[in-house]
Amino acid sequence: ELFKRFNKMVGELERSDQQRRNLTTDIAHELRTPLHIIQGNLEGVIDGVYQPSPEHINNTLDETKLLARLVNVLQTLSLAEAGQLPLHPTRFLLADLMEDLTSSFSSHAASLGISLQTNITDPSKEITADYDRLNQVLSNLISNAIRHTPQGGKISIETSTAPFGESTPNGTRITLHDTGSGIPAEDIPFIFDRFWRGDKSRTERVNSGLGLAIAKQLIHAHHGTIEVKSKMDEGTTFIIELPA
Repeated sequence: ELFKRFNKMVGELERSDQQRRNLTTDIAHELRTPLHIIQGNLEGVIDGVYQPSPEHINNTLDETKLLARLVNVLQTLSLAEAGQLPLHPTRFLLADLMEDLTSSFSSHAASLGISLQTNITDPSKEITADYDRLNQVLSNLISNAIRHTPQGGKISIETSTAPFGESTPNGTRITLHDTGSGIPAEDIPFIFDRFWRGDKSRTERVNSGLGLAIAKQLIHAHHGTIEVKSKMDEGTTFIIELPA
C-alpha cells in the first residue's frame, strides 16, 4: 500500500511538472507574436523603413493592448485557480442578466443570420452571485456559439431550477445550446484546459484560448458546476448549475 501511494504521488508530481512546462511553452507562444510585431514596427520606424504614420502607431498600440489583455486574463485565471479571486455577490433577477446578454449580442447574431433566443422559466427568479463575473462567463459562451454557428442557425439560452440535492435545493440551471459545428468527442475532455483551441493551427489571435478555462474557474468560485455536451454537425450544449 505504501508503494502504491508513493507511485501515485510520483505520477501526480510528474503530471504537474509536465503541465507547468506546457503552460510556460503556451504563454511564450502567445507572447512571441505581438512582441515580434511591436519590435518590427519600432525597428522599422527607427531605421527609416516605415514612416511614423498613424497607421503604424495604431498597429503597434493594438499589439500592446493585446499583450495587456492576455496578461490580465492570465492574472484572473491564476487568482481563480488559487481561490483568491475576489467576488462581489449581489441579489438580482436572473431575467435581468438574460436581458442584458440578449441586448448585447442580438444585433451581432442577427447580422450573421443567427437567431438568439431566451427561455426564462421563472421571470421572478432571483439569485445571489457576482453579476459581472457571471455575465463574463455567459458572454464568452455566447461569443463562442456565434463564432461556430452557421447562417440560419439558432442559439438558445434557457434558465430553470436545478435539483442540487437535499443540502442545496432550488438551485439555478442555465443551459446554452447552439446548432453549430459541434466539438469532436476526443476534444471534449480538454476544452476547459488553458490555451486549448479547436483549431490546432492556432492562427486566430483574437481568441486567447483561455475563455473556457476562466469560465470553469468562475463557476467553481460560485460553488457551481459547468459541463458540455456536443455532437459533430448537430451543435453544442453548455450546462451551468449554481446552488441556491
